[in-house]
Amino acid sequence: MTTPAERYAAFRQSQADSGPALTSFRGLYSFGLDDFQLDACRALEAGDGVLVAAPTGSGKTVVGEFAVHLALQEGRKCFYTTPIKALSNQKYNDLVKRYGAAKVGLLTGDNSVNGEAPIVVMTTEVLRNMLYAGSGTLAGLGFVVMDEVHYLADRFRGAVWEEVIIHLPESVRLVALSATVSNAEEFGEWLGEVRGDTSVVVDEHRPVPLWQHMLVGNRLYDLFLGEEDGSRPLVNPNLLRLARDEERQAYGRGRRGYSRPRRGGPPDRAQAIERLDAAGLLPAITFIFSRAGCDAAVMQCLYAGIRLTTDAERHEIRQIVDERTAHLPDEDLVVLGYLEWRDALERGLAAHHAGMLPAFKEVVEELFTRNLVKAVFATETLALGINMPARSVVIEKLDKWNGETHADLTPGEYTQLTGRAGRRGIDVEGHAVVHWQPGMDPLQVAGLASTRTYPLRSSFRPSYNMAVNLVGQVGRERARSLLESSFAQFQADRAVVGIAKQLRRHDEALQGYREAMTCHLGDFEEYAAMRRALSDREAELSRQRGAARRAQALRSLEALRPGDIIRVPGGRRAGVAVVLDPGLNSRGEGPAPLVLTAGKQVKKLSSADFPVPVEPVEHLRIPKNFNARSPKERANLVSSMHAKLGDRDLGKPVRARDHAGEDEEILRLRRDLRQHPCHGCDEREDHARWAERYYKLLRETDGLRRRVEGRSHVIARTFDKVCGVLDQLGYLDGEHVTAEGRRLAQLYTELDLLTAECLRAGLWEGLDPAELAASVSSLVFESRQADEARQPRIPAGGVQKALGDMVRLWGDLEAVESDHGLSFIREPDFGFAWVAFRWARGHNLDAVLGDGVNGAELAAGDFVRWIKQLLDLLGQIADASPSGSKVRQNAGKAMDALRRGVVAYSSLT
Repeated sequence: MTTPAERYAAFRQSQADSGPALTSFRGLYSFGLDDFQLDACRALEAGDGVLVAAPTGSGKTVVGEFAVHLALQEGRKCFYTTPIKALSNQKYNDLVKRYGAAKVGLLTGDNSVNGEAPIVVMTTEVLRNMLYAGSGTLAGLGFVVMDEVHYLADRFRGAVWEEVIIHLPESVRLVALSATVSNAEEFGEWLGEVRGDTSVVVDEHRPVPLWQHMLVGNRLYDLFLGEEDGSRPLVNPNLLRLARDEERQAYGRGRRGYSRPRRGGPPDRAQAIERLDAAGLLPAITFIFSRAGCDAAVMQCLYAGIRLTTDAERHEIRQIVDERTAHLPDEDLVVLGYLEWRDALERGLAAHHAGMLPAFKEVVEELFTRNLVKAVFATETLALGINMPARSVVIEKLDKWNGETHADLTPGEYTQLTGRAGRRGIDVEGHAVVHWQPGMDPLQVAGLASTRTYPLRSSFRPSYNMAVNLVGQVGRERARSLLESSFAQFQADRAVVGIAKQLRRHDEALQGYREAMTCHLGDFEEYAAMRRALSDREAELSRQRGAARRAQALRSLEALRPGDIIRVPGGRRAGVAVVLDPGLNSRGEGPAPLVLTAGKQVKKLSSADFPVPVEPVEHLRIPKNFNARSPKERANLVSSMHAKLGDRDLGKPVRARDHAGEDEEILRLRRDLRQHPCHGCDEREDHARWAERYYKLLRETDGLRRRVEGRSHVIARTFDKVCGVLDQLGYLDGEHVTAEGRRLAQLYTELDLLTAECLRAGLWEGLDPAELAASVSSLVFESRQADEARQPRIPAGGVQKALGDMVRLWGDLEAVESDHGLSFIREPDFGFAWVAFRWARGHNLDAVLGDGVNGAELAAGDFVRWIKQLLDLLGQIADASPSGSKVRQNAGKAMDALRRGVVAYSSLT
């Protein structure tokens, strides 16, 4: 225990280690800063950029806030970027509270507030667009904070983070805030190469300890009990015994002929919440990887009569909810299930997922952080960035649907989810609880909970928009070298370093093998090559003959008829047999004849039993009512078969012949071998063994070289292909960006090239605003599931023609991409066209959501999100279209028609 004097001395020392900016910054907080926060702030004040990698909830954002403080003290600007709009809104509100609205701005796809302020919060895409456009807002920029920089690995949006990092002016200091990743040093090394001096600060210590549990029925078990061997955590033996008992019971039921127990349905969520409440583990976030599951969980708790709030809390909740939703029309509130939602909130229960209206989600977040809502059922999107910690995190299942299949949670995903558990300054410890499911292995859960491997992998690739912007700014060669500095290429090059070392070792070994096979009579390398050519030719001929025989055998099997007596040439079923059923099927698996053998057994054969074609030796009539299960009838049919064959000698079975000796190429190679000087060497076979090793290693070495070539300059090669497409289509002319290319440079969307081609072809010129909205929606919307992509409803008239033309244009572009070895552009998705059309025509929310996507009702959150993305692209189209053009005018009108009701609202409170 330190004395007051020692604590005061330590305080004075830490103050002495801090610069003036850090000293004044520390005065803004009522608590002391952690060592990792101080280390990062000192590096920043010293003039370095910083990468901070630390667990969720550890206080990384303090370092970002210090960058804001430093910028204001130095009279420079600071941009604070986030991956999602909700996080931007949250950070904007936080900074306004500290510095006042006059000093803080917000720029997202939805909002533009005080954009020239010294502190501007924005989404990462907005900053990327500003960099390419050369925006004047960049003047005086001194710091950029990139919150949640591990989004760089996101395969859809991650490239934006790398674009910003590469293209920021050198004078800007970068503050990169990341979740704990296992290759932070590698990422920091890359940042140092592209941004200059960068300090890497890694802190793996959780400020609030995390305890791991499993909930089995109504019992809560600790996952770990102490440590094994002093280092590895010991899994609770009670859980291991439960798993063994369950497995034995399932096995016993299976052996007795009963069906195995059906995998358990969803757990009793209401019971789980009551158990957590009794254990003092609320507030809790339960992660359910299904929107419908989240909503169902709230209803289950309501039906169970759960109430987690006091009268005073219920009154406060109603007051906040009514205030935050006062702007929404009453008729829309009815459609959105407002009363049921509010009733659940007043009981301390809520769902949180992307299908909810953004305003509803924001209310849930506010109530939860105020500890008024105690139990939230959420999809994994809640784990991404929003500041919403809990005492406990519950995970219902260890697998989730990833859009293609049910995939197991990775250790990184598990860490990200459970990182929400434990509120700093409130909870002494956090708790992660996994629901027990039938067939669950506690060791698997323990592996997820104790693994800290979460590498950051780049998802960067050049796009068409990126290419025209870069070529226009710095020229093709400089653009190529800039892209070579991406993290993607850095990681590829690091991988190549290891392969290159292996190549050097192989080259040394090859030289030794070459010396060992040297022959005094002649060139043994030449002789070995001839032997290899002979061996390869014999193998090739054998494959050809084998394939031909198999094809002949298949054809002969397909010609069999019931009653044919055949000879099975070899194997366990060798001998004569009568065909009961030719076994032809329509699944393309080849014939599988059912036969009765001479041993009176019924067997199913396959093409593997016939290395050579089969021909019937005789035919007999099978009785119409023949029963293959009757031993007597089988014996009678075998007797009839023997009677039919009589004493006929069938001879030896036909065997596959080796025709290698008849091949002219093989005869020539054998003749050349015999005539080679090395053929008469006494040590020929010894040399040959060394030659075999040489050629085997040579094949491996060639494979390694191909891997190196595949990874070297991979980003630059992709960029060259992209430029090839743009050259062919007239967007680039060598080093020059054409007028069409400059239009493409303004289109920041996944289908940038298709959008530009639609504008160039004039496909939308004859459409009214609602029809334009419907057509353009196909460029932003993507069906969540395959069934959503079937038979979309499309407005009649001009929209149908426009969409048909867009698909044909997409087909043409796909062919051009294919010629250049690319496949970037997906097909337009018509699923949202009817919704966009109806909303733009002024129909009410109830009707639009009811029509939904392909007849399935549309969630309000999805509707708002897709409309906002449509508004963003319509705005880009308006900007990219010629002044006074009909498309430009109608895009503006369409935006006005779409921006109403629930879409128009965005919270900045």
